[in-house]
Amino acid sequence: MTDRLFSFEFFPPKTAVGAEKLAAVHDELAQLNPAYFSVTFGAGGSTRDGTLDTVKSIKAKGSDAAPHISCISSNREEIDELLSTYRDNGINRLVALRGDMPSGQYTTGEFAYANELVEHIRNTTGDHFHIEVASYPEFHPQAKNAEDDIQNFVRKAQAGANSSITQYFYNAGAYFAFVERVQAAGVDIPIIPGIMPISNYSNLARFSDACGAEIPRWIRKRLESYGDDSASIKAFGEEVVTKLCETLLDQGAPGIHFYTMNQVQPNKAIWQNLKLS
Repeated sequence: MTDRLFSFEFFPPKTAVGAEKLAAVHDELAQLNPAYFSVTFGAGGSTRDGTLDTVKSIKAKGSDAAPHISCISSNREEIDELLSTYRDNGINRLVALRGDMPSGQYTTGEFAYANELVEHIRNTTGDHFHIEVASYPEFHPQAKNAEDDIQNFVRKAQAGANSSITQYFYNAGAYFAFVERVQAAGVDIPIIPGIMPISNYSNLARFSDACGAEIPRWIRKRLESYGDDSASIKAFGEEVVTKLCETLLDQGAPGIHFYTMNQVQPNKAIWQNLKLS
């Protein structure tokens, strides 16, 4: 386990109260000694200031932080300003993404794809940043087809990405099939499984429908059968995701990235079940 990488993801709070709550969540999860905390970047850069403030707060507490950086709605000058700010604040890890298009917007900006952003970061900052990119074991919902999605990922790796974090999934077979296809295409960077704990079925179903992450039918049916019984949903979700993580790690996954939704307990419970600390 010592050579594997475990990390947590936050989204920037929108209020002072939210910031206080997230600080408490960070403090508790930091006791587990993850490699770093990543912080998301809203559609079209809508949380740019919030992302920066959250990253600086995490860094000030002694944890490593990895801000998401997106090329949607950002020009070269803005990207360079962000990169300079992150370097000045001791940040050496980034999650480089194309990003989501804001509602009603149809143009991307100077960089249309994540591989172009990765290439620019490398050309501008050399090897200062460890660059993570996204990957999609069940394929990006906007990809033309599965092969096109594989080639999109290959371009990001060839542009200079160090490793990847996947979209969340609940089918371990999809992850290992994706890794096998990527390796067959000549790419061997670590692909870290992204894991979403299950604590609220309606929210999970909405997220999954929007991003193309499949909830296997047997899991959907079990969750639906609990209705409003939140305790049973959480207990079943913890069991399912723990077993998924065990399978991934036992079969060679290089770590786990937890999509925390700014919560402590579901993520901490799985971590403890896996005996990661």
